Amino acid sequence: MTERPRVALFVETSSEFGRLVLRGIKQYVQAHASWSIYLQQRDLNTRLPVWLNDWRGDGIISRSTNPQFAELVLESGLPIVDLTDRWGDLGLPQIWADHYAIGRMAAEHLIERQFRHFGFAGFQNETWSDLRYQGFQDAIIAAGFSTASFVSPWEMTAGKSWDDEFTSLVNWIKTLPNPVGIMAANDIRGQQILDACCEVDLAVPEQAAVIGCDNDAIRCELCDPPLTSIIPNAERIGYRAAELLDQLMKGFRKDASREVIKPSGILTRKSTDILAIDDADIADAVRIIREKALSGIRVEDILELVPVSRSTLERGVRKYLKRSPQAEIRRVQLAHACDLLVQTDLTLPEIARRCGFVHSEYFSVVFKRQIRMTPGQYRAMNTSSGAF
Repeated sequence: MTERPRVALFVETSSEFGRLVLRGIKQYVQAHASWSIYLQQRDLNTRLPVWLNDWRGDGIISRSTNPQFAELVLESGLPIVDLTDRWGDLGLPQIWADHYAIGRMAAEHLIERQFRHFGFAGFQNETWSDLRYQGFQDAIIAAGFSTASFVSPWEMTAGKSWDDEFTSLVNWIKTLPNPVGIMAANDIRGQQILDACCEVDLAVPEQAAVIGCDNDAIRCELCDPPLTSIIPNAERIGYRAAELLDQLMKGFRKDASREVIKPSGILTRKSTDILAIDDADIADAVRIIREKALSGIRVEDILELVPVSRSTLERGVRKYLKRSPQAEIRRVQLAHACDLLVQTDLTLPEIARRCGFVHSEYFSVVFKRQIRMTPGQYRAMNTSSGAF
């Protein structure tokens, strides 16, 4: 019997992101490999085991790499795929979320809602947070605006309490003009921002719209209001990491380059469920579209609910959204369809029904015309189970 490769997975089990990375690894191993796996219950700050220096394994996937461990692995020649995004380049093959794209996606989400004032709250000297801020800031500047920022250490410094940290965040929130759109570097920071807004009686999302990242579903739903969050494609990161490690253990040579995986999309919850429109009738019309597009609403139905003419509705919606009411209905429907294709295994007829289409064939035609690929192709490109 051929001995199975021994692989150590230093991936946190304490976070939604880490568990999804592990799910992607599992999907690859089940389909393509047979490994003996070491996996302990851990968080990002759990120390690497002391026996690792003398371990005679075959490969490692790590989200806990530090410069000292990277040097040790490089000296040993042990195959490793590094998923740690705190330190930058450690001289190892790396697979990361595309943090820059995440920041741009958050900015576009808030700009689309017609905000003109922006803030970013992140963490000091954390590469992943810095890249998200850079993407966010670049998109905001490109749109003709500027952004304020707040950073603090990821780990609490000695002598500083959470009350001190929270007070600093509250004081920063007080300096922001409103209405303001705020990106939090992750969902943990997003929850803190929402608490700070509550502390100063800043209404969310009316005066401050907040978007986080990582889509930690339980944390986001526990927020008040529930937190909108960007969905990094953690499963695909895990799948690609397992695929690359398998190649490395078979002798494939790989330089110390970095591959980045685009985020899957945004799960919009109540913390950004608003549009900064100063025309009350058009604001109502856009709200109705976003609430009822998945029920198959038509422009004629909107006109029965909003006291404006069709031409006024068309002009108003185009003024704020740069597209027609019908195009906005389609945008909402297809955005939800993309989420369902990536996040569920629902059939195309069921997805079509949930997005307001009576016939799945017509749904597929509209999807291909707008997204430039079929629903099946989109699912295959954005899910680890169908991507390779």
